[in-house]
Amino acid sequence: MPIIKSAIKRMKQSEARRQRNRKVKSQLKSAVKQFLISLEGDVEEAQRSYASATKVIDKAAAKGVLHKKTAARKKSRLARRLNKLAG
Repeated sequence: MPIIKSAIKRMKQSEARRQRNRKVKSQLKSAVKQFLISLEGDVEEAQRSYASATKVIDKAAAKGVLHKKTAARKKSRLARRLNKLAG
């Protein structure tokens, strides 16, 4: 446990950020998993699920949890899976 005030504050900030990032990452994984499950169903359901998954990915990138290019790569890979199903 730090003694210096600035180190104590930094530790509190780091913990708050870690918890926030964990929540966002969990939501991201859940959305992607839901999309992958919906691929087994009909195309319309998969498209709705894809839209919600990309929204979560974009929010994570905006918050800095994901890098911008990582988010683009994830969305691209999901789109390829959707297009394979639709095509």
